[in-house]
Amino acid sequence: MNESLRGLARFVREMHPVRLVALGYLSYAVIGWLLLALPIAHVAGRVSSLDALFTATSALSTTGLGTVSTGNDFNWLGQLLILALIQIGGIGYMTFGSFVVLSRSGTLSQRRRSVGSAVFSLPAEFRIDKFLRSVIVFTVVMETLGVLVLFYYFSALELPRPLWTAVFHSVSAFCTAGFSLYDDSFMAMRDHAGVNVTIGILSYLGAIGFIVFVDVWRRIIGKVPSLTLTTRIILVTTTWVSVAGVALFYVAEPSIQDLPNANRLLAAIFQVMAAITTVGFNTVPIGALSQASLFLVIMLMVIGASPSGTGGGLKTTTFTAAFGAIRSALSGRTGTTFWGRAVPEERVRVAMASLCFYAVFLILGCYLLALTESFPFEDLLFEAASALGTVGLSTGITASLSPLGKLIVTGLMFVGRLGPLSFGMALFLPVGKPESRDRDDLVV
Repeated sequence: MNESLRGLARFVREMHPVRLVALGYLSYAVIGWLLLALPIAHVAGRVSSLDALFTATSALSTTGLGTVSTGNDFNWLGQLLILALIQIGGIGYMTFGSFVVLSRSGTLSQRRRSVGSAVFSLPAEFRIDKFLRSVIVFTVVMETLGVLVLFYYFSALELPRPLWTAVFHSVSAFCTAGFSLYDDSFMAMRDHAGVNVTIGILSYLGAIGFIVFVDVWRRIIGKVPSLTLTTRIILVTTTWVSVAGVALFYVAEPSIQDLPNANRLLAAIFQVMAAITTVGFNTVPIGALSQASLFLVIMLMVIGASPSGTGGGLKTTTFTAAFGAIRSALSGRTGTTFWGRAVPEERVRVAMASLCFYAVFLILGCYLLALTESFPFEDLLFEAASALGTVGLSTGITASLSPLGKLIVTGLMFVGRLGPLSFGMALFLPVGKPESRDRDDLVV
């Protein structure tokens, strides 16, 4: 027995960090599945074993797709388990363990530093131990502020269990999970500017990524002379994509045309925010959107959030690097640059590989769903893009999927949480050291 345990420990020690991360998330998904399947976690007869697996994977991947009602089919214990999975998935399962180790010993082993770098994809000048402390502190502060503000609004609206509702939605928003205790998400609060803005700020803070806030703080205290290239690209890309998305949604979506201008703009801002941050809440019925708006939302979901944040998708930096490579090719230049800074070819290759892997999994997911389901193709494409991007928006077909269809979507959510490229690396990479990065390199 001891020899077997030593062999297992040696196997884990020699495992590539990316593969170890994948194994860790798989373990947490299985544990969450078993706990949510317990009779004490849900209303009797409403949650099957497959529903529990789907919900556990959706929560851990911070997706938000659901085959059952979170607020009605799961009791308080089940909702608490879902919230715990969301928190673990949002900031990374290894962050908690590493933070405890740092609190007790003040240092991390080389193994933990390697895994941490694989999870967060940090620029070379960031120290993983200090970064992890910042992640925990920033998360606690932002979610606590979110709870206080939402509790104020929910109490004023006389909603039941305002404190628990505020806690649940604050964590769900910051972790860009999209789980709601209301079956219509925030449609009943479509015109409530306070709730919309609070949820939107929490979602953007989580989606923009911890790299940005650590970098901005280091700049404020004068530790670095300027922001990294990664931070500047994240902020500029997120801003421009959001503005363009809001303008297109505001002008072209028929279902909001009859709203007063202020409410119409608020609905457009919230829905674009929900797609680009991959938080997955909605204030308008997604199934009623025009085909043009559905396609716009799919594009925003594919672009997604930013690296080392709580959101999913292709990532803004990957999208920008791929766009830069295309621009360089069209102009006849041999290298890719942003604001006079050269992007190493290695980073561009990673970006293009990420884009290709993402396209492969999206196409495969759509094809498999088309084989097993009878819904219109645009609904299946939307569902697959939402699952792979860990967004959680749906045209309303999730609960009606066949058992095989639910398993396909479950797989897409798991791949989306790891990232299609990381998933491929976990399957095919040999044991070895993680790659190094140049200083101020673009993270993709």
